[in-house]
Amino acid sequence: MNYQETLDWMFAQLPMFQQQGASAYKKDLTNTVLLCKELGNPENKIKTIHIAGTNGKGSTSSMIASVLQEAGYKVGLYTSPHLKDFRERIKINGAEIPETFVCDFIAQHKAFFESNQLSFFEMTVGLAFDYFEKEKVDVAVIEVGMGGRLDSTNVITPLVSVITNIGFDHTQFLGTTYREIAFEKAGIIKPGVPVVIGEYNEETQPVFIGKATECGSEIYFASDLITRDYPGALLGDYQFHNKKTVVQAVDVLKRFFTITEENLESGLLNVVKNTQLRGRWEQMHSNPKVICDTAHNSHGLKIVLNQIQKEKFEHLYFVLGVVNDKDLDSILPLFPKNATYFFCKPNVPRGLEAMILQQKASEFGLVGSAFDSVSAAYAEALRMAGSADFIYVGGSTFVVAEIL
Repeated sequence: MNYQETLDWMFAQLPMFQQQGASAYKKDLTNTVLLCKELGNPENKIKTIHIAGTNGKGSTSSMIASVLQEAGYKVGLYTSPHLKDFRERIKINGAEIPETFVCDFIAQHKAFFESNQLSFFEMTVGLAFDYFEKEKVDVAVIEVGMGGRLDSTNVITPLVSVITNIGFDHTQFLGTTYREIAFEKAGIIKPGVPVVIGEYNEETQPVFIGKATECGSEIYFASDLITRDYPGALLGDYQFHNKKTVVQAVDVLKRFFTITEENLESGLLNVVKNTQLRGRWEQMHSNPKVICDTAHNSHGLKIVLNQIQKEKFEHLYFVLGVVNDKDLDSILPLFPKNATYFFCKPNVPRGLEAMILQQKASEFGLVGSAFDSVSAAYAEALRMAGSADFIYVGGSTFVVAEIL
C-alpha cells in the first residue's frame, strides 16, 4: 500500500475516537501492552516525558520539546489529533515521520493489528514508540490522547509526569466531576516519578496529592511556584498558565539534561519554528483580523472569548462548528450575542450538522446562517467583514484544520 492507501486503511478499518467517538474508547491497556511486546517494548528503551490534562497538552508538549531542542537534544514529539496530515502526530526536532516509515510499519504488523483488533490510536502509539526508538532520540515528549489512566500512552515510565489542568471534556468517559476527571488524569503518576501540576482547584488538588503520596512521587504545583511570565511565540492568554507548567517541568528536567536559562527562553520564543505547532490563537488574516484557535470546551473557550473582548474591532464574526458529542449547553452561553455567526459542519463523521448547531445556538440568542462547509462559512465571513472587523474561527480542532 502507498501512503494514502495505508492511511485509508488505518482510518477506515479500525475504531478511531476522532471519527467515531465512544465506540473507539478502550477500557484497559491490554492491547497496548500486547502491541509493545510485539514491537520489542521500544517504550522501555527511550527516555520520555508524559503530558496529560484537559487543555493545553499540545502547547505544553511542544514548548517542552522546543526547550530541549534548543538545549541541543534530539527530541521526539508525539501529539494528537493532527490538523492536516497524520504525520504531524509524530515528529523528531520538528520534522514529521517519513511516509515510508508509516507504510512499512503498517505493512509489517498488519496481520497482528487485524487479529488483535487494535484501534487506530493504539497502532499510532506503537508506531511512535517504534520510530523514536529506531531513531535513537535523546528523549520523547508524549502527549496523552484522552484521560490518562487508561490511555494507550500510559505504558511508559517517564522522567517526569505533567498534568496541565482539569476541565469538563469527554465526560462520558472520564466522569462528570472535577474529582473524577482528576482521578483519570492522575493515572499517569508513576511510583517515584516527579509530577508537575499546572492548574488545580480545591476539588482536584487532594486527588493529585493523594496519588502522588501513594506513589512516593514529588509533586510540584507550577501556579504556586513559578512567578515569572516569560515571553513566548504562542499568544493565547491561556498560555500564561501553560508556560508556568513548562518552566516548572524544565526545572525538574534539569536533573537529567543540561538546560540553561537561555535554552528555556529561546525554546518558548521559537516553539512554532521548532515544532511546527499551529492553530493556537493563530492569526490567519489582517484587515479584517482573523484568529483561529482549537479551544473546544468551556474551560478553554472562556479564556479565548475573554481575549477576543480585549481586541479592538467594529463588528465581531464567528465561524463556528463542533462535533456531535459536544455539550452545547455548557459552551453556547459563553458566546457573545452581539456578533454574527456562520455555523458550519467540520468534515468528519462526528461533525454536528450546521442546521442543528444554528437551531441550538438560537436558543441562546446567537444569530447566524448555516453553511454546508467550513470553507463556505469562512469565505462568506471574509466577504461580509470590513477591514476594521474581527473574525474568529473555531469551536473544534477540525474546523481550524480546514482553514489552515
